[in-house]
Amino acid sequence: MPKIKKALISLSDKSNLLPLLKCLKRHKINIISSGGTYKIIKKLKFNCSEISDFTKFPEILNGRVKTLHPKIHAGILSKRKNKKHIQELKKNKFENIDLIIVNFYPFEQVVKKSKSHQKIIENIDIGGPTMVRAAAKNYNDVTVLTSIHQYEQLISELITNRGSTSLNFRQKLSEEAFAETAYYDSVISSYFNKISKISFPHKKIIHGNLIEKLRYGENPHQEGWFKGNLEEVFSQLHGKQISYNNLLDIDAAIMLMEDFSNAPPTFAILKHNNACGFATRSNLLEAYGAALQADPISAFGGILIANNQIDLETATKINTLFCEVVIAPSYDLEALELLKSKKNRIILVQNKINFPNQIERSCLNGILVQERDVYLESVSSFELKTDTKPSDSQMEDLNFANKLAKHTKSNTIVLVKDLQLLASGTGQTSRVDALNQAINKAKAFNFDLTGSVMASDAFFPFPDCVEIAGKEGINAVIQPGGSIKDDLSVDYCNKNQIGMVFTGIRHFKH
Repeated sequence: MPKIKKALISLSDKSNLLPLLKCLKRHKINIISSGGTYKIIKKLKFNCSEISDFTKFPEILNGRVKTLHPKIHAGILSKRKNKKHIQELKKNKFENIDLIIVNFYPFEQVVKKSKSHQKIIENIDIGGPTMVRAAAKNYNDVTVLTSIHQYEQLISELITNRGSTSLNFRQKLSEEAFAETAYYDSVISSYFNKISKISFPHKKIIHGNLIEKLRYGENPHQEGWFKGNLEEVFSQLHGKQISYNNLLDIDAAIMLMEDFSNAPPTFAILKHNNACGFATRSNLLEAYGAALQADPISAFGGILIANNQIDLETATKINTLFCEVVIAPSYDLEALELLKSKKNRIILVQNKINFPNQIERSCLNGILVQERDVYLESVSSFELKTDTKPSDSQMEDLNFANKLAKHTKSNTIVLVKDLQLLASGTGQTSRVDALNQAINKAKAFNFDLTGSVMASDAFFPFPDCVEIAGKEGINAVIQPGGSIKDDLSVDYCNKNQIGMVFTGIRHFKH
């Protein structure tokens, strides 16, 4: 590759320019630029030509048109070994541009900070992505940079290749450039979908920064990555790198606690995406104790989450348990220092964030997309179906259990008493199996099921579940309803003084 002779630099992020400019000067590479980038380069006392002087055409339309000129794009797109291209450049007195260094207007940041639609629109970069796409297409002859994090690589290449770059390097940068333009366009598309209230556009664009390569995927023999912005969701205060499985559990924990964000002090312990302990009490210490009581064995190595600030007393109890992750909206300073005493324990502060209304998951050779299940029933919406009416405290327990069932893998049965999870049957192929699993687990930890309540994530096609529950002393049930044989379950409840309410809403979680 011939030596690079001319570079075009147009930057929104103008940091870390000095080492790059020194390198370009050392290799006698001429620079053209415009606007704020031109001023910065001149301020740093490096030679630079303005784009308008280069093209002999002024910036117009309040800067909307600067680099959209044949002299720019012909210089980028020309094939250096194509005789016709060489002749046409010579005929039009155009020059090759060998190096493009561009980062885009900060559209995503402006959307987050500004409510002005007009300001947001003006931060849609046109010239930058156009130049980047042109340079990336012509990577055989042109080097394109789209991030300040690539500067060191370029400097190393120029030194190694005496003012040139290798084909492999240019091809790698081309790949990164197209990824950058694709992401940039996806953010813009998502913005317009949002303001137009289009939940499911004709062409779905899923975007996310590949921010981190994980230690591995679900298993050590699988590679894993995370695409997105974890910093929006939480701040990590301590601990080892978050793993693929950690993230799945953290997601389950946060989504569960979202439905209890305004509840009194509440604590959850999760294992494999399901709550194995959950309780609401007058203070967080008691909530943690009640949550742990439900299944202290499964709690080992679990994910802990609280809806209130973790104090020193609670942290002292937590510290006796081996747990992978602790999540809370805040921590007492003494509590935080104590929790940090375990080297690898991941400690997270959850941020307030509006999660996307859509969720995606891979399926076959594509992606399934659906609305997030944000529907939340309340006691006032329950439909009483039996002669026996649950007491006020039982209604609270039913509401509590129903929320838990919503966030537990189907088929599920959840058993609750006094705002405490006693046990759940999770991910069973039979609802009867789920109930038996929950009952056996509750008994294993010495819970008395008399006076407890039962929640099911789907209707009962037969009365077998309520029959089993009734024999164990469970005397209130919540379910969606909707079976053609609902009356069989209702009739059994009426005969045995068991209260039953319908929600009318099914919450499957596969």
